[in-house]
Amino acid sequence: MKRLKCRVEYDGTNYAGYQVQPNGNTVQAEIEKALASMHKGEKVKITASGRTDSGVHARGQVIHFDTPLQIPESNWKRALNSMIPADIHIAEVEEAAPDFHARYDTTGKEYRYFVWNYREPDLFRRHFSHHEKRPLDIEAIDRACSLIEGEHDFTTFCSSRTDVKGSKVRTIHEATVEVHGSELVFIFKGSGFLYNMVRILVGTLLEVGRGERQPEEMLEMIEARNREAAGKTAPPHGLFLWKVDY
Repeated sequence: MKRLKCRVEYDGTNYAGYQVQPNGNTVQAEIEKALASMHKGEKVKITASGRTDSGVHARGQVIHFDTPLQIPESNWKRALNSMIPADIHIAEVEEAAPDFHARYDTTGKEYRYFVWNYREPDLFRRHFSHHEKRPLDIEAIDRACSLIEGEHDFTTFCSSRTDVKGSKVRTIHEATVEVHGSELVFIFKGSGFLYNMVRILVGTLLEVGRGERQPEEMLEMIEARNREAAGKTAPPHGLFLWKVDY
């Protein structure tokens, strides 16, 4: 028996999220279906670094699973990719230590959120970026981002539907926005993230960019520890799980 670690990319448009659930197809279900086929019908459970919601994408999702099959890593990648849908891709496969855990061994994650900031929508980005047609004050967004960085209780920026029972203190090492023509890329690197945290942060930062809130209000929102103090949740399709650190 050996443990394999895989980096997985997926377009989340047509999935009800990463994690297996009763209603709707999921990324996990598709990968496990392929693994069951390779193991002659025997169920193989995969464990991921974390779950992503319906419509959210990934470039750097990491999973692990155990297998008795003696197949070279390069063949695993080829075999799995031939059996899963084209909107999921196994990018890397390597043997991991027997005690490696895709979820519990993470030391940090990076998320990116893409915004198309132009008066006209871009048809070919509609599944991968949120369209914001109003002009945005990037300097104000920059100032607000700098106030997010550091260790804070991010209760305000966590969905009320969360199942987290313990501390909501997290450390954000980097919160920035890059401008590439009409495309904005929000980058968040941190020790961990709460349910919908990145989407709520982006939704609030867009309100700052539109002049509906002042950058300094970010600190007041953090202090409030109340979801109602923050802005709207940005839609899922602009969000990517970009990288997981170990």
